[in-house]
Amino acid sequence: MAWSNQVALVTGANKGIGFAITRDLCQKFSGDVVLTARNQARGQAAVQQLQAEGLNPRFHQLDIDDLHSIRAIRDFLLNEYGGLDVLVNNTGIGTWPKNKPPPTESDFFKDTQPGRVVNVSSMISLRVLKNCSPELQQKFRSDTITEEELVGLMNKFVEDTKRGVHEKEGWPNSAYGVIKIGVTVLSRIHARKLSEQRKGDKILLNACCPGWVRTDMAGPKATKSPEEGAETPVYLALLPPDAEGPHGQFVHEKQVEQW
Repeated sequence: MAWSNQVALVTGANKGIGFAITRDLCQKFSGDVVLTARNQARGQAAVQQLQAEGLNPRFHQLDIDDLHSIRAIRDFLLNEYGGLDVLVNNTGIGTWPKNKPPPTESDFFKDTQPGRVVNVSSMISLRVLKNCSPELQQKFRSDTITEEELVGLMNKFVEDTKRGVHEKEGWPNSAYGVIKIGVTVLSRIHARKLSEQRKGDKILLNACCPGWVRTDMAGPKATKSPEEGAETPVYLALLPPDAEGPHGQFVHEKQVEQW
């Protein structure tokens, strides 16, 4: 079967940055855009809001903490489009790092044209990394760290924090920052795997910071609107087909930051 339509999928897209990314992709991406949300009613309401603006996103429920939900959307994408072209992950690490891993990016993407993966992280990951011990910094910056090793480090942070010894063990005082370190490092690991396993497919995967955006979490004093926060994620999602990079990088304001 031949599939003609390209498809972009945005996770956590019923509000905030994810919603703004979806709106921007609906305007700029030459294919279907799938808005996903954990809560079906809220997701469908977001779709209706964009439809009222003259846009035409599709909706699919997705709970990234539910392997059944992840596999359901994978099957939907394979059946409807033959796979995925663009993924903007706005919802953190989801089912990772649990014992049964979800399908990876490689399981979703077509092998007929270049794909794009954008994982929304935060500049706080870079700032908090600098507050880790030199030993932890070396591990998180390693070009050979494995997903299993990263899972072990994340689990160690949780246990050290529960025991009240995280500072003694070289961790910073920011659970959110450590989570975002995990998102950024996991992005680097997955990019490396894509280069090894699907080099000829030219899939580009990057982590990025949208900036300090006025969302439910950041509050009204943040300096950027959701639309401004969407600019770098959408830039990475729409890198031209012949682009060779960036890949495996951390990007802020459309510029690669040294990890």
